[in-house]
Formats: sequence, structure tokens, C-alpha cells
Amino acid sequence: MFGVRLPRYRTKSGIFDDMVAAQIRRLNEAWPQLTGPVQFAVEDVPPSQPAPWETDSNTSSQCFGAGHGTPARIVLYRLPIQMQVTDRLELQWAIRDEIVERLAQLYGRRPEEIDPDWGGD
Repeated sequence: MFGVRLPRYRTKSGIFDDMVAAQIRRLNEAWPQLTGPVQFAVEDVPPSQPAPWETDSNTSSQCFGAGHGTPARIVLYRLPIQMQVTDRLELQWAIRDEIVERLAQLYGRRPEEIDPDWGGD
């Protein structure tokens, strides 16, 4: 009944993916040397049994450094992030903060260096 461009067609996961892509584009304009070599992914939930070396208790995202021909990777977990927010604007901020925090972690920088608005609304 609805065309693919109409708002009712968009699923929550599709909207989330679009917001992630928009944040990556925004950061790529300012920091192409940081975002270019990184792969970004979205999964619904984090793994239920993390590997023994994964000590990070953050269930909203993870980053993996590059190595042995594998590029660095940032993975956002959609459901935990969506459960922390109440509206679309908060969701955009949460996605922004997760991506910036993980980029900072990968490159050994403070998140505020990458995005001065990090952590703020």
C-alpha cells in the first residue's frame, strides 16, 4: 500500500541504519583520515558470550583494531542503544556519541578532539 519512500515504510532498524550512515558521513567530512580506513557495522545485540580478552562492559558498541590484513572495525548494537533513549533526537545523539567514542578509542584520542559536541545534547 505504501511506496518505499513514504515514512511508514521505514522500519526502526532502517531508521537506525540511516542515522548511523548520516553520522559517518558527517564525521568523514571533518576527519576522512580517521573514518576512511574503518569499517562500520550494525548488529541487533552484542554477542552473548564475549571472548575472554573482551573486558569492555559497554554493550552499546565495540571497536576492533586493525591487524593481519583486517581493517579496524566499529560495531554498534542497535537494541541496547534504542533502549537507552526515548525519542529520535536522543537516538541521533546516542549514535553520534558511540561512534565518536569508539573512533577516539581506536586512535588514542579524546572524544572531544574528534567532535567538540561529544557527550552534550
